[in-house]
Amino acid sequence: MKNIVYFDLETQKSAAEVGGWNRKRDMKMSVGVTYSTADGQYHIYSEDKVHDLIKQLLRADLVVGFNIINFDYEVLHGYSLLDLTAAPTLDLMVDLEQKLGHRLSLDALAKATLSAPKIADGMQALRWWKEGKLLEIAEYCCFDVKITKDLHEYGRAHGEIAYFDKLGQRRNVKVQW
Repeated sequence: MKNIVYFDLETQKSAAEVGGWNRKRDMKMSVGVTYSTADGQYHIYSEDKVHDLIKQLLRADLVVGFNIINFDYEVLHGYSLLDLTAAPTLDLMVDLEQKLGHRLSLDALAKATLSAPKIADGMQALRWWKEGKLLEIAEYCCFDVKITKDLHEYGRAHGEIAYFDKLGQRRNVKVQW
């Protein structure tokens, strides 16, 4: 059985606080969450356990996430010299952007495909970090991992997923996950 690890993280700082999007490594992880098909469990990582998170990602048969190549991995590169992009990775956002020629939000995909909107956003997670509300960040991050997992599994089972375009029209896109 393949060990698919679904992954997401939230940060301590915004791009504006660290001097721009080219400094993602300086944003620092607040909470990272994975779901592993090998053990069927969610794993929650605080910053002091970031190296355990990196080990789990590098040992996976496949890492699946949403915007993880350009964002989450870049944040983690602030903690490790290891190249996380060497891990077998399916970045759902990158795959869909290549097919459609534009980016989609996880929320647009989740609403259209799963009828499951996100429960918060990255800016809310930053506010929670400043308020010391790690449990809220972990819950939100777990929910995003679940949405990513459910979206990936839906796409694998049906060969397509749905999204709402900018006019609010529901559209389908074929996937080969």
